[in-house]
Amino acid sequence: MHREAPDLHQQRLHEVSSLLKASGACGVLDLGCGTGGLLHYLLREPQFETLVGLEQSGELLAQAKLRLEPSGVAQQGRVELVCGSYAESQPRLAGFDAAAMVETIEHVPPASLSRVEKVVFAELRPRLLVMTTPNHEYNPLFDMAPGEFRDPDHQFEWDRARFRHWVQGVAKRNGYRVTVSGIGEWHSELGQPTQLARFVRRDEAACG
Repeated sequence: MHREAPDLHQQRLHEVSSLLKASGACGVLDLGCGTGGLLHYLLREPQFETLVGLEQSGELLAQAKLRLEPSGVAQQGRVELVCGSYAESQPRLAGFDAAAMVETIEHVPPASLSRVEKVVFAELRPRLLVMTTPNHEYNPLFDMAPGEFRDPDHQFEWDRARFRHWVQGVAKRNGYRVTVSGIGEWHSELGQPTQLARFVRRDEAACG
């Protein structure tokens, strides 16, 4: 199984947290929070008064709890961990300033993508959402075989054209505008290892 370099993971966390901070958000919803890596990173910034992590894996959520508790923030009420899926309605999590989906969309079965779109963009409707996912075109530079995914749990990995097509469709259908960029070392033909989409709700100028 391919393992990305730790510095790329840190670059992702830094870039996503920077975009969230620049938006002025006070509350952030981490969709598919895994073991709490992004939440742990965001806790460094006092601007984020409310942080909620949603994760369907009880095992990963337990690891996140262990990671976050030593900081004492749970007692201060800044962080809440919720066991659940962003493919299922979560009414009480609607209306956050900002949300993040870091390296998680590629774990969703393709047949469930329309449901995820409905829940995240039509029901939860954060003002800002930052999403990252692997750029499949870049995989040969990691000495990977044709068609090989970076993790066996990935249901797909999009190339740049496919990712751009999907996020633009999601934005158009749900009243967002989106910009696409990347994270990591640039290659003239293959782009960057991580793709990033920044969705901003059209009725919100504050994040623009």
